[in-house]
Amino acid sequence: MKRSLTLLALLLYSASAWADEPGFGQRPLDVSLDGHRSDWLFNVTTVSITVLFLIMAGILVWTSLVHRDTPARKAHYEHGIGKKHLMLTAVISSIIFFGVDGTLLYNSFTDLSAAFYKFPTKSENPVVIEVYAQQWAWNFRYAGADGVFNTPDDIVTLNEMHIPVDTPVMLKMKSKDVIHSFYLPNFRTKQDAVPGAITQLWFQATQAGNFEIGCAQHCGVSHYKMRGFLTISPKEGFAQWLKDEAIEAKGRYDEADADAHWGWDWEI
Repeated sequence: MKRSLTLLALLLYSASAWADEPGFGQRPLDVSLDGHRSDWLFNVTTVSITVLFLIMAGILVWTSLVHRDTPARKAHYEHGIGKKHLMLTAVISSIIFFGVDGTLLYNSFTDLSAAFYKFPTKSENPVVIEVYAQQWAWNFRYAGADGVFNTPDDIVTLNEMHIPVDTPVMLKMKSKDVIHSFYLPNFRTKQDAVPGAITQLWFQATQAGNFEIGCAQHCGVSHYKMRGFLTISPKEGFAQWLKDEAIEAKGRYDEADADAHWGWDWEI
């Protein structure tokens, strides 16, 4: 009885928590410029699999009823498969492959070329951020007024990333220890942070709000601590945040703290 009440309490708590989430009953709220591309592929895949499942289930039910065992029925054996059966199988397989798989494959490569690999150019004035992953936290670094990373006016935050709305955001990431995966469920995107290498990712927000940053790669016993927070603000609010943080950053800078100087130089 006690376990049942505890389980019921957990379910009610979870339901109340989910009800507060944007997009309740759906995938995480999409606030990205290109998130609709992933959602389209997801929807087409789901519908296609559902239709194929219903067809196969229908065939199984039909064969179970039509060919069920009766006292008057005798076993009948056929050796081999006729050409008509082979042709029918080939036609059905071709329709599924070119109609469903071909569409998904084509759109996947199209979306990757149009969005994922099409990084913003310098003329688009993207926000550039360095991400340094470690067990178990996300470190973010913004270049200060001088536009150069790893200088006294850099803005460095822990598990807290701020970006403006309607502006490309360019990330370059690396890891201090093991493989981590920078995951933005509300942007339908993620990218690994790998030791000894620098990876990159870009995205653009379409609306303001507060969202979560996760790690999609198991990175150790405290993997659950790899939780960050993303604040999307109007451009004016983001500019004010940069201004306020820059003042504090200069006061926190310590030339002797070698561990804090993890930034690196890079160009778009």
